[in-house]
Amino acid sequence: MTPERYARIRQVLSWRQPDLTVITDGVHKTQNLSAVIRTCDAAGVDEIHCVRPDTGFRTHRGTMGSHKWVNTRLYDDIGTPVTQLKERGFHVVAAHLSDKAVDFKSFDYTQPTAVLLGGELEGVSDEADRLVDSHVIIPIMGMVESFNVSVACALILMEAQRQRWEKGLYDENQPRLPKERFDYLMFRGCQPVVARYCDMRGLEYPPLDDEGEIVDGVGWSRRVGAR
Repeated sequence: MTPERYARIRQVLSWRQPDLTVITDGVHKTQNLSAVIRTCDAAGVDEIHCVRPDTGFRTHRGTMGSHKWVNTRLYDDIGTPVTQLKERGFHVVAAHLSDKAVDFKSFDYTQPTAVLLGGELEGVSDEADRLVDSHVIIPIMGMVESFNVSVACALILMEAQRQRWEKGLYDENQPRLPKERFDYLMFRGCQPVVARYCDMRGLEYPPLDDEGEIVDGVGWSRRVGAR
């Protein structure tokens, strides 16, 4: 663990936005799912909620490690994640063309926000449409009717990032993740091999020092090995 790597992990985690998330409503193409996850990582999104498409949930393996940094929650129906997030105070906004849709840049993403993206074939499902709070659209100037789902995700999340940056929500001196989650991700980033070892054996992660190293690593290894 180099000092530069440790500082980078801490900085990235300090930018994480626990009240900004994405819901995918049946997105099935592996490249799109992977691109959405990668965009979530780039925008500081900590977790994504994905409804399993009929073809099953799969992502492309070459996603620059973003899967390790964005928690992916899977569901069998769209009602569960939308309802749970609304109960937690999230405003659920769908990228969906309708009479009530507003330009995506005019929406306030600094409030707790869940961006819902429909599947490639059918878009936002009827059930999701009934459950969401509002709709946004991305203006189209060409013959196509919509952007690719991963492109739409990137455009919306970059606007959310811009608004949140201007409001000071990416202040690395004031991390927004709960401490337990921050420490968990910090350990997994700094000590991935030990994290896998602990996960396989049901062990608690040992504490880290200010350089990302395990406190009394030799002693900890001996104690664990003696069990």
